Amino acid sequence: MFRLTLLLHAITSTVIMGVGIVAALVMGFVSATAIILSILAGLFLGWPVARLIAKELYEE
Repeated sequence: MFRLTLLLHAITSTVIMGVGIVAALVMGFVSATAIILSILAGLFLGWPVARLIAKELYEE
């Protein structure tokens, strides 16, 4: 299940990063700090999301 989580993390973190960057730009935060914070949030929030998805896939 750990390998599945790692593979899913690559996908989920990329999606969360993209959503965060688009949201920051739409709200008018165009600084590098806002974009870097969106990237870091995507990296850290992608792990629990990937773990939940892997858990659901592994059980079936």
